[in-house]
Amino acid sequence: MPLALPYPALHATHGGIWIASPNGDVRGIGRGEATARAAETPMIVLNAAVTAARLGIAEFSGLDLLELFAFVHPARFAVPTPAGLARALDLTPPVDDARAPAFLIEAAQTLLGRMAERDDWAEAYGAWNSHQSLARLRWPWSPAIGQVLREPARPERGTFARLPEWDEAGSRPPPLNVQLGETETLDRLAMLVGERAEPREGQKHYATVNARTFDPRAGEGRPNLVLAEAGTGIGKTLGYLAPASLWAERAGGAVWISTYTKALQRQLDQETRRLFPDPAIRREKVVVRKGRENYLCLLNLEDALQGGFQNRAAILAQLVSRWAMYSRDGDMVGGDLPGWLPTLFRRAGSTALTDRRGECVYAGCPHYRKCFIERAARASEGADIVIANHALVMILAQRGADGGHPLGRIVFDEGHHLFDAADSTFAAALTGQETIELRRWIIGPEAKSRGRRRGLSARLSDVASYDEDGALAIEAASAAATQLPADGWLGRLGENLPLGPVERLLAAVRASVYARASAQDAGYGLETDAGEPDPQLIDAAQPAIEALESLMRPMARLKQRLAAVMEDGPDWLDGQARARIEGAIAGLTQRGQLVAAWIAMLARLGGPLDPDFVDWLAVDRIEGREIDIGLHRHWLDPSRPLAETVLKPAHGVLVTSATLRDGEDWSGAEARSGAVHLDQLPRHVAVPSPFDYAAHAEVLVVTDLKRGDVAQLGQAYQRLITAAGGGTLGLFTAISRLRAVHARIADRLARDGLPLYAQHVDPIDTGTLVDIFRDDPHASLLGTDALRDGVDVPGDSLRLVVMEGIPWPRPTVLHAARKAAGGGSVHDDRIVRARMRQAFGRLIRSAQDRGHFVLLGAATPSRLLDAFPGGVPVLRVTLDEAVARVSRGAPVAPSTDVLPGLTQS
Repeated sequence: MPLALPYPALHATHGGIWIASPNGDVRGIGRGEATARAAETPMIVLNAAVTAARLGIAEFSGLDLLELFAFVHPARFAVPTPAGLARALDLTPPVDDARAPAFLIEAAQTLLGRMAERDDWAEAYGAWNSHQSLARLRWPWSPAIGQVLREPARPERGTFARLPEWDEAGSRPPPLNVQLGETETLDRLAMLVGERAEPREGQKHYATVNARTFDPRAGEGRPNLVLAEAGTGIGKTLGYLAPASLWAERAGGAVWISTYTKALQRQLDQETRRLFPDPAIRREKVVVRKGRENYLCLLNLEDALQGGFQNRAAILAQLVSRWAMYSRDGDMVGGDLPGWLPTLFRRAGSTALTDRRGECVYAGCPHYRKCFIERAARASEGADIVIANHALVMILAQRGADGGHPLGRIVFDEGHHLFDAADSTFAAALTGQETIELRRWIIGPEAKSRGRRRGLSARLSDVASYDEDGALAIEAASAAATQLPADGWLGRLGENLPLGPVERLLAAVRASVYARASAQDAGYGLETDAGEPDPQLIDAAQPAIEALESLMRPMARLKQRLAAVMEDGPDWLDGQARARIEGAIAGLTQRGQLVAAWIAMLARLGGPLDPDFVDWLAVDRIEGREIDIGLHRHWLDPSRPLAETVLKPAHGVLVTSATLRDGEDWSGAEARSGAVHLDQLPRHVAVPSPFDYAAHAEVLVVTDLKRGDVAQLGQAYQRLITAAGGGTLGLFTAISRLRAVHARIADRLARDGLPLYAQHVDPIDTGTLVDIFRDDPHASLLGTDALRDGVDVPGDSLRLVVMEGIPWPRPTVLHAARKAAGGGSVHDDRIVRARMRQAFGRLIRSAQDRGHFVLLGAATPSRLLDAFPGGVPVLRVTLDEAVARVSRGAPVAPSTDVLPGLTQS
């Protein structure tokens, strides 16, 4: 007998609003009545943040089914729609939006019923304690849960007591020198592909060439480098997993597989199940490794649970605590924490629960032996396959170059992003946010409300008591760090009241930027190149240099003392203490390099510019609100430090992508990957896609839209989405136009049964937006750059891609410098072709996919249209013609209006 609930349910979409009474009777209502009813009576909703947005109110206080689902089934995912929740609960989905409110009541009864049947509830352990805490916080679901949840027969341990401890393991021996044969590589590939299919010839060739990555290298600084382009549909992932796993097994070493997007990380994690079907073995052999900022910090969670979080944030902390008890690895960003959960608490957020400020006290933490971050790091030392991202691999490679453990064999998937990842990793930014982070790392949080100090003195208290010189260095570094910006620095700069030499420098930067930056950029960030700086800026630079040098000296001295303590090996230096000191040495090395880069940047002000770097001043803003200020330095060619730091120390590196060459010869890929800076030539392999793009896809260039006319742009999107019946991915080059188009067409499309979602509009994380889009073939999704790369939606859910215009690069100081060095307009054309090729790549993801790619750009130059696969029909048409072709569904055969000269051999 389902539990009778006294609550009505409300479901709001762009197409209408419906309310169900507690007995299930449904009627449509207006926005005014819905808002009034919601203020009077607690209502069951699915995603309160989205419901509030649909009603046009700031916040909706109700009984959110997603929160209840997260309580009942922590570490499980459900697409946050009525249909998605129905599948997760094994219920019949509502046939339309009007039936959704009654379904929400049924889903709530189902979830509560599972708690009543405790013996059949897999995640029952810990629920009683969590419910007691949530009840004290007056969580809206607590009264209903209290009616069904039984107290366990025996007391249950809390999250911190229940989490397992990680094991200390000895160092891994160096891998053996082995050479993979072609037959054994192909046998492993056949095993991965499985009995139902055979590897294609292209996939076989790709795998055997990739195997040469793992050969013993010929000499120091001369890695086996393979550049491999594998078209969509080749089976690229299995094509490198086959030799990688075989080498790891025979040599006893680890292969690091690096991606640019979290979506591919998740896909790779799934693919490794073919290698290790047994979950227990797979946990040992395959580890997903991310940066510290992705993982739940148990010390931050403890602070939150003990009063550090209030109101809604405190409820989030309790739900995250319950999730931590069941999580595979504590990954809060792309792991098994549902991406929608933090977005339900928009003002609370989850970033405070991760280690984003470098405050970790390592072995000084009471939860150190259970730390998710430390567990992942140790697990990766014994794994065969470590799945990571480009930025982390580069950071770890830097540490290896400074005396840490080098990464011997690396696979860079999504290799077309390697240049951009290196650009970010090897850049330097002397900004308010960066300097205050350094201050916190050295001194620790200075807010009076925090009872636990976490600076260097806390992390290294035992060193300070053992080594007098080390203690003096810690004290000197802490004193010098007080000259860095402190909390409230942005407000002081806005009032022209800077404190200290670095804040005065940032004030001078701010003044220079506002004096020189273009007014047309006033809505967003402002920047200007660092040439011919103002006298005030030059005057402010020298005291800032002195302040940074006074910090750098004790940091270097402390690093030396820590190394000496490690060599002395005192009695208290156990495994935990050694790991903590090694972490501090690594942190001091990394931050010492950063401070040195800041000093070098300031020393160049007023003098000749360094030709290897691009320097500029910037005020970062979001919709006119300042968020950061500072000086920036990027390598003109970041593939140089990439080659020195990552490629040369490695034994073998595979760089692979479906679009590695971007339609050019291999010289461009060699330049962007850093291969040109090595002493030997890389191997090349290019395997074209097996898909018949010419028969399954069509490119339409719409010629009769007026540029800059948002009304026409919105009409074009509405007509095209309607013609396709949804299943449309709309890509924009500006957030403002995306929002304007969404506001014009979302309601009209929804009334036709075509839901529309959008980045930067819907209060939903990007990963979940893609999940919703993939789940509903009638839905469409609007987005920007993040959706152009790394979105994998095969099948009928994506049958139309619409780009609002040519994706020209933004004219920044950095872009202008690289454009001048890279051949002018040729450089821009290369970037645009790569972006268009990536966008087109979203359309055809399997042999059965069909669809249209529509470019709303009357002035599209013909020279850019070879971005698309050879043979694909490219037609210049009116909007009416484009709508008619999309309405017909599958592309038609090429006709005489195909643009000439576009077929590639």
